[in-house]
Amino acid sequence: MVKRSRRRGSLTRWTGQTLSRPLRRFSLLPRSLLARTFLLLASLLTASVLVWSAIYTWLEQVPRVQQAAQIIISVINLTRASLVSADPQRRLELLTELSMREGLRIYPDGEVPDFQPALGDSVLRSIEQELRKRFDPRTRIVVSKGLQSGLFVSFSIADEEGVDDYWLMLPRSRIERPLALEVIGWGTAALLLALGGAYLIVQRVTRPLAAMKRAARAIGRGERPAPLAECGAEELAEVAHAFNQMAEDIARNEDERALILAGISHDLRTPLTRLRLDMELAGLDPDTVRDMSADIDDMDKIIGQFLDFARIATGEDPIDGDLASLVLEAAQAYARHGKPVSATHIDPLPAMRFRPLAIRRCLNNLIDNALRHAGEDKPVDLTCSQEGSEVRIEVCDRGPGIPQEQVERLKRPFTRLDNSRAGQSGAGLGLAIVERTLRAHGGRFDLLPRGDGGLIARLSLPVTSGAARESS
Repeated sequence: MVKRSRRRGSLTRWTGQTLSRPLRRFSLLPRSLLARTFLLLASLLTASVLVWSAIYTWLEQVPRVQQAAQIIISVINLTRASLVSADPQRRLELLTELSMREGLRIYPDGEVPDFQPALGDSVLRSIEQELRKRFDPRTRIVVSKGLQSGLFVSFSIADEEGVDDYWLMLPRSRIERPLALEVIGWGTAALLLALGGAYLIVQRVTRPLAAMKRAARAIGRGERPAPLAECGAEELAEVAHAFNQMAEDIARNEDERALILAGISHDLRTPLTRLRLDMELAGLDPDTVRDMSADIDDMDKIIGQFLDFARIATGEDPIDGDLASLVLEAAQAYARHGKPVSATHIDPLPAMRFRPLAIRRCLNNLIDNALRHAGEDKPVDLTCSQEGSEVRIEVCDRGPGIPQEQVERLKRPFTRLDNSRAGQSGAGLGLAIVERTLRAHGGRFDLLPRGDGGLIARLSLPVTSGAARESS
């Protein structure tokens, strides 16, 4: 349970760190809904094909065994009848003719080369059992892997001289049914067709979700995206309608908040101006006038911060401009008033799309913070450079710095440090204004420790962010 602190920032810190981004557990599954759903459907379709293949094989095995047994029985009966009825002098000629025309060979018992029992083949064992039941209980089936490769079936011939045991060799192609390549090809084609259909179905479901994700991120940056298309399945259309209604309500609340804050600012600044005028005409001593004037200035600055925080996304449209010139002008403006602010490193930058007044307010807030907390006599350095696909603006001071564990908390509204940077006037909105402005530009705001003491306030803006948002 989180204990409530006297300052709102304490509870904000805990909830912000907890809810800013959910923890992702390691998983072998893909992260996107499209990939996960397609993988699930592909697994189900593949398993279904394999199961149906197994069922077909099992159902086809019984008639296949019976048919193979009938073929073997017929061949053995015809061969035995031919041998028995043939002239003993011509039996060798008959065997040679059967071997050449039909591929059948007969061996005396015990002369089968390199044979092995058909123990590992369930189909051959079933054929053997069927032959024993329908033909001869002593029937055996063996498989030869030597030069005389084939399927050997035992049988007996009874004549006047007694009973002789023989082996009949059959080509395995007469019994086995190899899986035709055409069947494999058609089965693969059917599976691929089913997977393609599954992918199209899943994509139709996830496409509106992807559009909703882009719109939600645009709202988070302070933009107002175009309404989502309320079409498709009933559930998706209802979700899109609810999202559009939510976006419209958020935009209306944002406008009303800006309007209310603007009205409050006007209503408060008017009596403050009268109070300043009455104070100067009241004939008070100079120290009292100076203190009261400082309090009035603080109140006016707080009102200005509220207005700046409210009009980040609603008070200005982005334009194409030179960001490096804006940074240089900000440094020169402070230098003209005798402040130790200088632009130490300014690189030429490509034209970018940004809100100049909003970025200028960010620089002013950061420079004022640096001068206030580091001291009016400590130098403040401004740099501007391009690093890869982003532009970095840095405001560097020599102040006491900010503990790293406090950085994220200070980016939230109405929060300030309780130590070296405490005790100053303001509403605690300066860094929150910078954070919100950078998010509206698709960038990020970082507070980093500076070598040899101090703080680096870094603004990172993507070079193509403005153009990308305009095209979308």
